[in-house]
Amino acid sequence: MADSSDSVSVDMETLSLGGKEHLVKTSRGSVSVVVLGDPDKPALVTYPDVALNHISCFQGLFFCPEAFSLLLHNFCIYHISPPGHELGAAIINSDDAVLSVDDLADQIAEVLDHFGLGAVMGMGVTAGAYILSMFAIKYTQRVLGLILISPLCKGPSWTEWLYNKVMSNLLYFYGTCSLVKELLLMRYFSKEARGNVQVPESDIVQACRRLLDERQSPNVLRFLEAINGRPDITEGLKKLRCRSLIFVGENSPFHSEALHMTSKLDRRYSALVEVQACGSMVTEEQPNAMLIPMEYFLMGYGLYRPSQFNVSPRSPLSPTSISPELFSPESMGLKLKPIKTRIPFEV
Repeated sequence: MADSSDSVSVDMETLSLGGKEHLVKTSRGSVSVVVLGDPDKPALVTYPDVALNHISCFQGLFFCPEAFSLLLHNFCIYHISPPGHELGAAIINSDDAVLSVDDLADQIAEVLDHFGLGAVMGMGVTAGAYILSMFAIKYTQRVLGLILISPLCKGPSWTEWLYNKVMSNLLYFYGTCSLVKELLLMRYFSKEARGNVQVPESDIVQACRRLLDERQSPNVLRFLEAINGRPDITEGLKKLRCRSLIFVGENSPFHSEALHMTSKLDRRYSALVEVQACGSMVTEEQPNAMLIPMEYFLMGYGLYRPSQFNVSPRSPLSPTSISPELFSPESMGLKLKPIKTRIPFEV
């Protein structure tokens, strides 16, 4: 990690998603931020789930051409990795303090200060969604909106706490062994994606399994312990006045948690999308199901995809075909259903 107070910029040539990595030193240690896009545009900050980084957590979404054009046309993307989760990360010094979820939320504020950012849009998956939600509660004026995927907001249930404790012990004694990887894949993906004796696991699961091999188990353990000790932030959700769009896979182990969170948010400014046949990581397993709800959501901010992408076999939307009611804040109280279009594209 960088020892100076300035960030160190490194070209990420190995990243097909492009971007440049900055190692930003904060009062709580250094953190990797990969910046993609025009810094003069509004900022979209992403935060991944446990043991993941922006490649293993958001690559599927950004490889969807329509989603990529929608997001990159309107935002500069700031992919924040949990400490020690970036590519090529060294093991965090054992003398360094283990950060709490509060510390991780405060670290985001320092990252924004480093880049001179004011209010941002946030996108997080599960543990990352919790960190961004806590950040939004603590720094209300610095969040324009939230796109949360299978989010957490309550403290861990006894089942989850025990599950995480088992993983913590395995990580401590055996590192990222095959059992730890299986437990993490169960957290991320549906049974259909993970396969069985008759059906091989999907390509995305295989890719994620390979990427998990690159994680430093002591660093993963630190983030897992922070999340397993998280407090309930349900009451704090009442402070939020930004719009929120929540996605959750119907087979996610955190499905009920997402429903609970949605019920506590102001219905005028929040919407829920339940994605069928999907686990927690909708960004990887069913990224196409996110596109149309995100388009509606961002239209509330006056943001659109570039015109050359308006006609699409997956998302046949144009501003003229959208009902005016969808631009009203009250419309965000609707429980949106996942829209899976399969319209043939004719030239």
